[in-house]
Amino acid sequence: MAALLIVDVKEIRDPEKYEIYKTMTPDAIAAFGGRFLVRGNPCEQLEGDYLPSRHVIVEFESMDRLKEFYHSDTYAPALAIRLAIATSNAYAVETL
Repeated sequence: MAALLIVDVKEIRDPEKYEIYKTMTPDAIAAFGGRFLVRGNPCEQLEGDYLPSRHVIVEFESMDRLKEFYHSDTYAPALAIRLAIATSNAYAVETL
């Protein structure tokens, strides 16, 4: 069953370093068979009172593969940058 990594970014404190993070992630994601479904596209709020500044949704072939990516040495340098310069939430969910 496929799985989605969903990251909603509330705040980016260092836009220059975030641009570096964005250049690091595609190869790391591809190395684990992932593909971007959404990458920072504008979103429209339909309900509620919270709207992230940015969404990223990445599809992997399975939850195991998603977790392998997220906890990998390949992604670790990019993740460290995002965690240091952005406020965000990350979720993993299996598809139907």
